[in-house]
Amino acid sequence: MLKTEPSPDYPPEEGHYLRGNDFSPVAVVVILIYDYDKIPKEIEQLVRVGVESGAALSGTIQTENIGIEKMVCNVIANPNIRYLIVTGPESPGHSTGEAIKALVKKGIDSRKRILGTVAPTPYLFNLSNEYIERFRSQILEVVDLLNKGTPELLRQAVWSCYQEAPTQFQDYTLYDIGAYPEGPISAKLTWRVTNPVAEPKDNEERRQKEELQRKMEMIKKKIEERKRQRPGKGGMNA
Repeated sequence: MLKTEPSPDYPPEEGHYLRGNDFSPVAVVVILIYDYDKIPKEIEQLVRVGVESGAALSGTIQTENIGIEKMVCNVIANPNIRYLIVTGPESPGHSTGEAIKALVKKGIDSRKRILGTVAPTPYLFNLSNEYIERFRSQILEVVDLLNKGTPELLRQAVWSCYQEAPTQFQDYTLYDIGAYPEGPISAKLTWRVTNPVAEPKDNEERRQKEELQRKMEMIKKKIEERKRQRPGKGGMNA
């Protein structure tokens, strides 16, 4: 079975995760709906169970944009990861788990919006199309344990992913088929967009924003021109 070394800087993006077996075929994603200083013990336990059961990475994710972008970078830096187990309580405000499933299944549109999701701002502005498509090709299956992931069920799901023979887990057939046949990608976020919520969501909204910016620039120039034309306190008649 083919296994490979992750990129030297793996995992390239910082986050709230634990690193486990680099050669494992599975990563665990626990949806987080709490502030980081108020994470309940049940969520922390799921993260620990994921890595203790054999996952390559196990951690939390909050948002359907930058959170997913960081996850993509860390996954494509390790070609051994072929499955994602998504668990924890779904976020009612972000629909992050649903957005992850939609990304793998349907991809993005020309505006880098994840297709087929009800998430409010599922825009991956800080990733290249190359990184996104590599992620989608690398992940064979998203194992959906949203709103039902007990520690025992999570252990069974992780275990099923690294079996050599096809193993039935709920409605999934899981086993370790080996690393993705291309090398690791050392990907980092561009941070071109730090607040996806504020970005225009369509061409009309973008046009309105550009028009507003143009008017603001014109006003700024007029103010600067008036300042230059105004006599100073130390004029010739002083």
